[in-house]
Amino acid sequence: MKFIRSVKDEMKKVTWPTGKQLRKDTLVVIEMALIFTVIFYIMDTGIQTVFTWILQ
Repeated sequence: MKFIRSVKDEMKKVTWPTGKQLRKDTLVVIEMALIFTVIFYIMDTGIQTVFTWILQ
């Protein structure tokens, strides 16, 4: 019971984000994931092209 009580006490100290802040942070995460996806795709395609050119 002590553990559950301490968990409840700690959860009261948590500052939860507002709905607006949560949406904003979620969009930032999605945007960054898309940006990194594009960067890695470009890098992968470039490396593949260079290796294909070297091996031919």
